Amino acid sequence: MKIWQKDTDSKKEVEQFTIGRDPEFDLVLAPFDVLGSMAHAHMLAKIGLISEDENHILQKGLKEIYEEIQSGKFTIAEGVEDVHSQVEFLLTERYGEVGKKLHSGRSRNDQVLVDLKLFYRAAIEELVEETQQLFQLLIQLAEKHKSDLMPGYTHTQLAMPSSFGLWFGSFAEGLAEDMALLRTAFELSNKNPLGSAAGYGSSFPLDRKMTTELLGFADLHYNVINAQNSRGKTERTLSFALAGLAATLNRLATDVCLFMNQHFGFISFPDELTTGSSIMPHKKNPDVFELIRAKTNQIQGIPVKVSFLLTNMSTGYHRDLQLLKEEIFPGIASLRDCLKMTVFMLESIQIKQNILQDRFFKHLFSVEVVNDLVLQGVPFRDAYKKVGLAIEADDFNPDQSQINHTHEGSIGNLCLEEIRGQMKNQVKSFDFEKIKKSLDRLIKK
Repeated sequence: MKIWQKDTDSKKEVEQFTIGRDPEFDLVLAPFDVLGSMAHAHMLAKIGLISEDENHILQKGLKEIYEEIQSGKFTIAEGVEDVHSQVEFLLTERYGEVGKKLHSGRSRNDQVLVDLKLFYRAAIEELVEETQQLFQLLIQLAEKHKSDLMPGYTHTQLAMPSSFGLWFGSFAEGLAEDMALLRTAFELSNKNPLGSAAGYGSSFPLDRKMTTELLGFADLHYNVINAQNSRGKTERTLSFALAGLAATLNRLATDVCLFMNQHFGFISFPDELTTGSSIMPHKKNPDVFELIRAKTNQIQGIPVKVSFLLTNMSTGYHRDLQLLKEEIFPGIASLRDCLKMTVFMLESIQIKQNILQDRFFKHLFSVEVVNDLVLQGVPFRDAYKKVGLAIEADDFNPDQSQINHTHEGSIGNLCLEEIRGQMKNQVKSFDFEKIKKSLDRLIKK
């Protein structure tokens, strides 16, 4: 029996098809479902729908369930439809009729919405923390290798001198920029939909601002229809944020795979971090970065899938929205794995020294020589032609030991402190501490 059923059971085939992967995702949402119910019960007591004694019993029961979830003892019993039903059944089983009062003033629509918002908020915090770890490592590597030169490429052709400091620093700043996308997703996740019920509000005098404060939300979705329509909009925005971070990791992984190739040989890793071949004893394969490259490509495809799921969807709840979890939840988990493994691998990266001393790379310095001539008073077009003719005549022999780049963001001026500042400001704007304090108060209330 489901909590919404009367006397007719669903056909087994219909039930199996409609449930999908929800049971596994419901276990992820379980702690957030309990937190939402705690706030809702406090609000019901304030507006007089339950007594203070009933609220005390509900809070006691919900805290017990929350502790069971945290200790890994919580399960959804066979035949119970979802986490919402399981929590209500446990409360009713343990404390009687008061458990049946908890659902007053809400629908499973806004209940799952608040669960999702709380989950996304927590997941974004974890992503920010893990991105920061990679960011700090990239900054350290940029500082350590700021004088180690390497080739720069355009069109995958030799272009100009670069440095490992410049290379590492580029990904650090890229991650700081990716935080802006994640921040937008966070702002949508940090709005309270509770009280919108099935999307059209309630005749009960619900205090939605109270639950907003109790759950640490920055604000609420004021219009109840818009609150329901935020399901999908939040996931679409979050999917683009995930894809943005994934794209930065993807480019890094692709570079690593290329630079490990023996034709480049710019970087290497200890043998235990690479894989070998079953028939070729010389092989050291970059399997970890190839999988990061593949997984981040999968993540970059999530916005397309989410957008198609939301195409032609009219106002209000639709069961189609259930499938958003099948894209977003694994995408978050996969991105976190990629962030962790990138840190794990880069902690052991080995950089080849003095790469540009090889005469093979002499043409990289053509712009340096042109610029030197311009500084001596030669018009740029004349300097360009002179150097070009020397290269064609194979009479180009530049000094490959000197690089003089001083402007902001160049080889000699990486602006790492400024980039650190960008990341610091982005992270500070999330204000996770306020959320933590609110939830701590709710649990102890």
